[in-house]
Amino acid sequence: MTPTHALTSILPCNDLDASEKFYARLGFTRADSDKPEDGEDSYRILSDGKGGHLHLTDAVEGWLIRGRNPFGLYLYTEAVDELAREFSGELANGQGPEDTLW
Repeated sequence: MTPTHALTSILPCNDLDASEKFYARLGFTRADSDKPEDGEDSYRILSDGKGGHLHLTDAVEGWLIRGRNPFGLYLYTEAVDELAREFSGELANGQGPEDTLW
């Protein structure tokens, strides 16, 4: 089914390679045809083949500060249990849910 209406996020990143590897773990990959043969690689278009799209771009140096990212993304997926196992040993900002004060 081809979507008739869509919105795609463009996410600034300090490290495009690390960001692309992270999102690959969530099923988002870049088509070989979108990879430059040579030259600057400062913009990446990822998709998960299920309708999810994410664009990554270089952030202006010093603009993004670790732990203070102003952006949020939500991934709606049926693979919650699988992803929970994949990321079970990792914590956001060094805190697990039990350490966070709401």
